[in-house]
Amino acid sequence: MDNIPKIKIGIVAVSRDCFPESLSVTRRDALVKAYQAKYDAEDIYECPICIVESEIHMKQALADIKEAGCNALCVYLGNFGPEISETMLAQQFDGPVMFCAAAEENIGTLSDDRGDAYCGMLNASYNLKLRGVKAYIPEYPVGDAEECADMINGFVPIARALAGLKDLKIISFGPRPLNFLACNAPIYQLYKLGVEIEENSELDLFEAFNKHAGDERIPAVVADMEKELGEGNMKPEVLPKLAQYELTLLDWIEAHKGSKKYVAIAGKCWPAFQTQFGFVPCYVNSRLTGRGIPVSCEVDVYGALSEYIGTCVSNDAVTLLDINNSVPKDMYNESIKDKFPYGEHDVFMGFHCGNTCSTKLSACSMKYQKIMARSLPIEVTNGTLEGDIMPGDITFFRLQSTSDAQLRGYIANGEVLPVATQSFGSIGVFAINEMGRFYRHVLIEGNYPHHGAVAFGHHGKALFEVFKYLGLTDIGYNRPKSVPYPTENPFA
Repeated sequence: MDNIPKIKIGIVAVSRDCFPESLSVTRRDALVKAYQAKYDAEDIYECPICIVESEIHMKQALADIKEAGCNALCVYLGNFGPEISETMLAQQFDGPVMFCAAAEENIGTLSDDRGDAYCGMLNASYNLKLRGVKAYIPEYPVGDAEECADMINGFVPIARALAGLKDLKIISFGPRPLNFLACNAPIYQLYKLGVEIEENSELDLFEAFNKHAGDERIPAVVADMEKELGEGNMKPEVLPKLAQYELTLLDWIEAHKGSKKYVAIAGKCWPAFQTQFGFVPCYVNSRLTGRGIPVSCEVDVYGALSEYIGTCVSNDAVTLLDINNSVPKDMYNESIKDKFPYGEHDVFMGFHCGNTCSTKLSACSMKYQKIMARSLPIEVTNGTLEGDIMPGDITFFRLQSTSDAQLRGYIANGEVLPVATQSFGSIGVFAINEMGRFYRHVLIEGNYPHHGAVAFGHHGKALFEVFKYLGLTDIGYNRPKSVPYPTENPFA
């Protein structure tokens, strides 16, 4: 994917001076070999110059991994570890950090070569708290070489999201449409996350679009659209305008990203957009999102932020959908009941007008926006990419600022069922265990807007760790029946 960081994790082994340094050396070497044997060797860098026992060693290691281009750090406790210098290393490193520790290999180590990293991890965590330093610590952070290699690989998508947010700019074109208060939220938390925002008028965008009229690159973009759409190219007459708009957005990004490396867009598509531009932008939104440049609808800034996090975590295209409508009883009885392990309230339909990347649709066609066409000429509503979303695992999630600028989020793993929607837009039949209770006691109770980000695959574990690292204390999830929500009526 474009527009997301490539992670290189510096592995720095630490040692307490009253423990054998050789333990950290040999265990670090075994860890690196285990990682290289199983995962992409370019993900990691082994800091070779020293085993960190002191503050001087810490400075040497910090300089080395910086020179090597590392943008994430793994502090590896080969033995008990020096709680001061190892946590100072985490404090002074400018990027996401994780800690893990070595398990004892065999009975033979217990006499003279016991490392006690199991104990050292406790002191490390205590000192991180004292210093106010954030770090990712796996659920069970002590393991042999192969297990620690797995932990580090699990850190890669987390680090990618955290590093991406530090260098992200969200470009919005607004204001939000009338009656979409739910998509409006304070931007204070964006700055706390290190995310920059550039807010523009849609008139600014319209001016830039008009300046791209006759752009010599338009025919090549049209040809690429035609290739992507294939037999689904039902509205060829609108492709030149869509290509002009795509070039407008891409050029705006390059001209306006400023000091940041990565960009997400919170765009607008109605009510005046289609009458003035002469089309709807859904298909262009889908194409940019497919390249790793998420574009949210209805100027949903936190929707764009959520999509970007999902892109980094999944290393794949995402989408933004309305948590839209219930599944009719006859559809449930005919296509879901007794065929899938979901009750009637576990399923719903996720929909948006036509913003989902073509690679995530079972089949797609360029069409008009049916809802808008109820009150406007069809020809100004062309530009949606319609099709049923491809069946498979998904993660529904959102990071959101509340009206009083508190950051919170929700995450739920689920799936898109292989059930024909018999509807319009980019749409799918979604299934999430205990969705009915989750809908009532997280989404409604938590005052979340109707937009949810969708990552393709089960990424709840990594997203949860990203949210924790960002400091969220309120992370909603779909609880099993045995775990009631605080607001759930026990007599219902």
